[in-house]
Amino acid sequence: MDQTASDLPSIEELQESIDELSAYRERLFQDVVGLGKKLRLSKKKIDSTVAEHAELKRLDEVMSQLVAQRDSQQSKS
Repeated sequence: MDQTASDLPSIEELQESIDELSAYRERLFQDVVGLGKKLRLSKKKIDSTVAEHAELKRLDEVMSQLVAQRDSQQSKS
């Protein structure tokens, strides 16, 4: 499915989405770490939990795609 230029989000919209997802990811990361500390898990176990956290992984993937799309559009303009 090919998108025309008018269908693509603007660079500003992409940056706004990246910023919002980044802020959400940071809050989620802090929540996971905080919960691990409350449960008195080892640093190694907390790091492992963060590394395997499905939602954090998905956020990283989506943000990478948005950054690539933003960078691609910036290089074209």
